[in-house]
Amino acid sequence: MMVTLLGATTLVLVTLAPWVLSAAAGGKNLKSPQKVEVDVIDDNFILRWNRSEESVGNVTFSFDYQKPEMDNWIKLPGCQNMTSTKCNFSSLKLNIYDEIKLRIRAEKENTSSWCEVDSFTPFRKAQIGPPEVHLEAEDKAIVIYISPPGTEDSVMWALDRSSFTYSLVIWKNSSSVEERIENIYSRHKISKLSPETTYCLKVKAALLTSRKIGVYGPVHCIKTTVENELPPPENIEVIVQNQNYVLKWDYTYANMTFQVQWLQKPGNHLYKWKQIPDCENVTTTQCVFPQNTFQKGIYLLRVQASDGNNTSFWSEEIKFDTEIQASLLPPVFNIRSLSDSLHISIGAPKWSENKPVIQDYPLIYEILFWENTSKAERKIIKKKTDVTIPNLKPLTVYCVKARAHSMDEKLNKSSVFSDVVCEETKSGNTSKIWLIIGIFTVLLALPFVIYAVKVLLRCINYVFFPSLKPSSNIDEYFSEQSLKNLLLSTSEEQIEKCLIIENISTIATVEETNQTDEDHKKYSSQTSEDSGNYSNEDESENKTSEELQQDFI
Repeated sequence: MMVTLLGATTLVLVTLAPWVLSAAAGGKNLKSPQKVEVDVIDDNFILRWNRSEESVGNVTFSFDYQKPEMDNWIKLPGCQNMTSTKCNFSSLKLNIYDEIKLRIRAEKENTSSWCEVDSFTPFRKAQIGPPEVHLEAEDKAIVIYISPPGTEDSVMWALDRSSFTYSLVIWKNSSSVEERIENIYSRHKISKLSPETTYCLKVKAALLTSRKIGVYGPVHCIKTTVENELPPPENIEVIVQNQNYVLKWDYTYANMTFQVQWLQKPGNHLYKWKQIPDCENVTTTQCVFPQNTFQKGIYLLRVQASDGNNTSFWSEEIKFDTEIQASLLPPVFNIRSLSDSLHISIGAPKWSENKPVIQDYPLIYEILFWENTSKAERKIIKKKTDVTIPNLKPLTVYCVKARAHSMDEKLNKSSVFSDVVCEETKSGNTSKIWLIIGIFTVLLALPFVIYAVKVLLRCINYVFFPSLKPSSNIDEYFSEQSLKNLLLSTSEEQIEKCLIIENISTIATVEETNQTDEDHKKYSSQTSEDSGNYSNEDESENKTSEELQQDFI
């Protein structure tokens, strides 16, 4: 029971606390400001809000801010104890790409609760302010000089100052008919106006890359001058011839001199026109200058006439885009013969000073080739700068020419064909085949050659270096088996002789045997004898034997 009563008492005290505090302060609670808005125009940060009914009187307002990396709220400089419903906090150094939070409260004897503003990113919130405009009048034209929104040290548009485009509305001061001109740059000339007439105009800026469109600035009016004695040149155009630009124009009078100036755009706020060296004090209605006079970009060209005493106003300015206007030069290439093919290396064309031409847009190459003895052309198209033409006839002269095409359909440009270059293909695989056939033939013929050499050497040795051995027919006759037979027959005959003279003394028998051995040795040492002689010796020996036998008897 006691605990319940204590809890109820505490609840009553907590509930009544704000009322008690308010009563002690001698007034009612203040309500927070309403409808807080943030306006960011260029580098100007403006806060606006509405008062509540209770905040009429000596009520002030204060803001705090908080960055993403901060845990605490910080007082917003320029927006403390404000008595009005507007404050400027442009002095605060912010990262325009980081999110920021704001809150506001009313202050008098007591304070209201904080009212938080939706967080925002300054660059996304920023609006483009009106640009500054300066006008110059001619007899039939107005020159408009436009400065980008913001200041020179602008943080908001620091990366985009050269990317602004502008549009304007112009009308005669005496008429309500308006003419709109879109997508102009920081300098623009409006021609074909009436002399001694007042014209009014207003300009706004835009950032197409960020999809931001500004608001029109204040109206500016100017009166054109009295018509000049000499009219400006008209109908200015640029054409391309080989590696040169030709600038042409029309003019009413003869015996005049002309000069031509150029200005690069966009983003050039200095407006320093420069003279084209080859187009100064020319007496004709055209001038020629090399393409490498200008680098890649967009330029303005203008022409002025003079008769020595009087000078005309500058002509209407024409826009000159080097990417669109410049012609494609024919490519330069080298050819290298590879067996039954040609390898082509394509390089950038060069100016007359032997400087390479810089072409930033992609190209494709059309290559025509044909046999030197034929007019039948074949075509190949390649994106690469290294091209091989295969399957060509060996030891044949081929001629090649090439030209370049831009891949960008908007440019739609093509160069003329290059000079014709001719090259003869090499022998290809034919020599290799004959080499293989030759090696194979040599390998097959080598055994026959070796055999023939051996036979030849044998014949030479036989004729010039004869052997000491008996001839082959004698060797065949006195073969090993024939000698054995001869020895056996001889020994048998000797044995027979020994048996016949059995009664002769032993010494005589031995002597006869030794004599027979010596005779056999003599017989064996003979190299060549006629078979008839041998037979005669046998007959004589037989006769001698018979005589001995008779004597013995």
